[in-house]
Amino acid sequence: MKRPFGQNYAFVVAACVFLALLAAAGLRSAPGVLMLPLERAFGWDRATVSAAAAVGIFLYGLTGPFAASMMQSFGVRRTVSLALLLMAVSTGLSSFMTQPWQYVATWGVLAGVGSGAVAMVLGATVVNRWFVARRGLMMGLLTASTATGTLVFLPAMAWLAEHAGWRPVVLTIAGVTAVLAPVVWLLLPERPADIGQTPYGAPADYQPPPAPAGGALAYAFQTLGRAARTRTFWLLFLGFFVCGLTTNGLVGTHLIAMCGDYGMSETRAAGLLAMMGLFDLVGTTASGWLTDRYDPRKLLFAYYALRGLSLIVLPFTDFSIVSLSLFAVFYGLDWIATVPPTVRLATDAFGDRDGPIVFGWIAAGHQAGAATAAITAGVLRAAEGRYLEAFVLAGFTGFAAAIASLMIRRQTRPGAFA
Repeated sequence: MKRPFGQNYAFVVAACVFLALLAAAGLRSAPGVLMLPLERAFGWDRATVSAAAAVGIFLYGLTGPFAASMMQSFGVRRTVSLALLLMAVSTGLSSFMTQPWQYVATWGVLAGVGSGAVAMVLGATVVNRWFVARRGLMMGLLTASTATGTLVFLPAMAWLAEHAGWRPVVLTIAGVTAVLAPVVWLLLPERPADIGQTPYGAPADYQPPPAPAGGALAYAFQTLGRAARTRTFWLLFLGFFVCGLTTNGLVGTHLIAMCGDYGMSETRAAGLLAMMGLFDLVGTTASGWLTDRYDPRKLLFAYYALRGLSLIVLPFTDFSIVSLSLFAVFYGLDWIATVPPTVRLATDAFGDRDGPIVFGWIAAGHQAGAATAAITAGVLRAAEGRYLEAFVLAGFTGFAAAIASLMIRRQTRPGAFA
């Protein structure tokens, strides 16, 4: 079916995907807001609440490569629409929970799987399918939806949690994701050819990569098997493990609770994360622009090294609003600026068709790192009564990722494994 705007309809697709990613980002940021309200409502300790967040983060990442493969065989529109419905149902059901296992089942398992299908692999798949020109910039913009989701949802969720309790927070997330499912179904064609178009910036004789043979599950593992024989894959996997450890897992899950240890309200602490979201919107978009022009390995080195330094410094500040605001600005600019150069390196090394699936496995490393930090920081806080050790250790992992990034071999022939 023909759609308006010609090749520019790719930007309508990008906007639709941006909204879906924004909703998933709001869902994934909610456990940080829910931590203190759930402690007050049920008496659950920090380690128990962190466990559910860790399960959700881990499954969010583990779902990625299978979701990318499903998008190749089952379809992007079907996969994303069903994932949004699963997110709506799981978060809605959590409003009835009374036991910790129910929180793990709804927000950990079901919401983790649902949001994992509406994650960075979706952005990579859509960008590779709908754009030939400006891929880095568009990947930066779609990645920035995570920051925008934090910016839009977090202060409102924190205000709701502080004044009305945790249930309005989960019902809000359920409502937003339920509304977006039919929007995606209506506005997201499967491929440019389905509306008589070629990808944005593609020449007239453009030929899309062939669809993979076999089932989604088998193809995901076949692609992993080929990628795992390369040094590029493991270095990117290591870097993204650290990326998740230092962002979603540590800061995203525990910063509000850490600020609470210093007497700061949830709403005010959530405002700091929202400020990070605002500056990450700028930083990640700029990173996409830079990725189109400069060596992505050197960009990753700078991002990881500066991130590690900021995490080590934070616990030794006075935690005044000035020092925390400076941290929020600096850390926000670097929050997930790593995604565009990582996607670029994966696509260059593994090709347009397999690149998103390989990136899905790399993104699984991101969430494995995030889950590790979420549970470890919670355990350390329960044992030591402070977050100092967790932040310093995370900072040193940033330096390790920076060094690993420079060891990646640059592949400039899309389609070949290297």
